[in-house]
Amino acid sequence: MEKVYVKEILEAVSGQLLGDVDAENTFVVNVQTDSRKAAAGDLFVAIVGERLDAHRFVQGAMEAGAEGCLVSTAPERVPDGKFCVLVPDTAKAMGDLAAYYRRKLGLPVVAITGSVGKTTTKDMVASVLSSRFRTLKTAGNLNNHLGLPMTVFRLTAEDEVAVLEMGMNHLGEIDYLVRIAQPDVAVITNVGDAHIGNLGSRENILRAKCEIFHGLRKGGTAVLNGDDALLTTLKPGADRVKDPGTGEFTQMYAGIDAGGFTFHWAGESEGCDYRAVNIEDTLSDEVRCSAQTPFGTFAVEIPSLGRHMIYPAMTAAAVGQYFGLSDEEIADGIANFKATRMRMDVEKLEDGVILYNDTYNANPQSMKAALGILANAPAARKVAVVGDMLELEPFAERLHREVGEYAAELAIDTLVTVGTRAGWLAEAALERDMEDVRPCQDKEEAKKVLAELIAPDTAFLFKASRGMALEELCAFVREFDAGK
Repeated sequence: MEKVYVKEILEAVSGQLLGDVDAENTFVVNVQTDSRKAAAGDLFVAIVGERLDAHRFVQGAMEAGAEGCLVSTAPERVPDGKFCVLVPDTAKAMGDLAAYYRRKLGLPVVAITGSVGKTTTKDMVASVLSSRFRTLKTAGNLNNHLGLPMTVFRLTAEDEVAVLEMGMNHLGEIDYLVRIAQPDVAVITNVGDAHIGNLGSRENILRAKCEIFHGLRKGGTAVLNGDDALLTTLKPGADRVKDPGTGEFTQMYAGIDAGGFTFHWAGESEGCDYRAVNIEDTLSDEVRCSAQTPFGTFAVEIPSLGRHMIYPAMTAAAVGQYFGLSDEEIADGIANFKATRMRMDVEKLEDGVILYNDTYNANPQSMKAALGILANAPAARKVAVVGDMLELEPFAERLHREVGEYAAELAIDTLVTVGTRAGWLAEAALERDMEDVRPCQDKEEAKKVLAELIAPDTAFLFKASRGMALEELCAFVREFDAGK
């Protein structure tokens, strides 16, 4: 983070200065929300959470060296040489400060959202842009109202472009984040069922994702999945999707493609201007294809499993060409792509056991994609270990059953389910005549089942929502196999 003076903080957050410091000459060089990490040069932000009010740590943060604090409750005293900035809402003020800091640096920003694949797309786009530019990207899943501002504060004058991921589970959240990020390029990976329990319908999920346009700069570029049924309703002349209740959805989005943005479409259908052709979904650890773009065609090797990887690759190609990268630079960036941990990590053990660790998160679309990868695994026996998909109520039973029916159609030998919701998935697979289905209530029960299934030349897939922590079962299989 570059220097931000107290005077700038006061203006950015419309705050009140507490403490006797020179606002024009006192500055901070870091923003911190964890008082245990507070150090010299820091601005500590006292976040009020559901379980914890960080105002109790304000004095300790300043004693540890923090120059000042952002607070919504004035402390009893402010130590000599320190300051506090009083605001009504510290989380919102942190967002306001991040928006100011982003404008101050003025570097280009790529913002990415979507129901499935936004982290993979973020990593792919950042890998491509890093072929030429110093690129900062969102770390892990720091993509919410607190994580995104903290990512912005990591930027320095040496950075040349930022790739920011935006998550959401309610209407209005992307709107808030995009007004902080103020992107030059907006990406929507797809519209799926993730968080449908909170939003009520896929049409409302589309509405929420399209909030990314609210902060896209005039003259900016949008890159959208050209094979997604709902996103393609935004194309000129396409039939619009209406809100089931009011019909206002059509009016809300009728002007998007006339809103001063350039649209590009990525995928494999003929309507995509960034199109994957000659796709080879190999049984090794890569996908080969050609990227057909408005400026020519070039070969691409994607170092990851699954045909669905063409979507982040074609999106990255579109973003790369927006920034003037050559075909060679884009191809090199895609070839050097490394996914965030637990995103379809592939581990091959000595006796032919293959572990597919895709436990970072799950929703119906990503679950089906992972099962498809397992079905094509180069192993004699294939075992799917899948757990609950969360935040899908009141549609959870139907969506879990759909995945179970899909699993029964694939070349998968054994289905192990973990959790109560995944029990619906198991029931549906059995109803579709899948022969070997083993429902488990919890991970301890699943370990007993897996101990019977571990054998040479077997591929295991582990997939569930983050809250299920199925990576523990992946580690169990690895350790059990090593100890045999």
